Amino acid sequence: MSIRLDNVGIAVRDLDAAISFFTDLGLTVQGRDTISGDWADTAVGLDGNHAKIAVLQTPDGQGRIELFEYIHPGAIETEPALPNEIGTHRIALAVDDIDEALEIAAQHGCYPLRGVASYQDVYKLTYLRGPSGILVMLAEELRNR
Repeated sequence: MSIRLDNVGIAVRDLDAAISFFTDLGLTVQGRDTISGDWADTAVGLDGNHAKIAVLQTPDGQGRIELFEYIHPGAIETEPALPNEIGTHRIALAVDDIDEALEIAAQHGCYPLRGVASYQDVYKLTYLRGPSGILVMLAEELRNR
């Protein structure tokens, strides 16, 4: 059996705001749709499932994010995940210029949780809160310089 990671799904409050954030960082929209019906109820496990979705792809073509804005049942607001919570807690994006990426994130009101760190002169990295409180790690590899 072969297996590959297809995408990471993230529920958001505002699909357009999340798309804007990720496309400004360089991802491209592969498609948008509104889903509902018996197949969606069965696949997702929610009765009356109705959501707006978008699939975004990284510039290298290797990574995809699927964003969902639930229409029904309504989204459940929770506290944003902390870095040490069990479960899915962040999406990591490799960037070639962390300072430029942080300038773009700031245009969306998104700032590092604490600052930018250097890991053994190999990476500069930071965590920030993206749209809907999503934890996003930005990492710039330094060895390729």
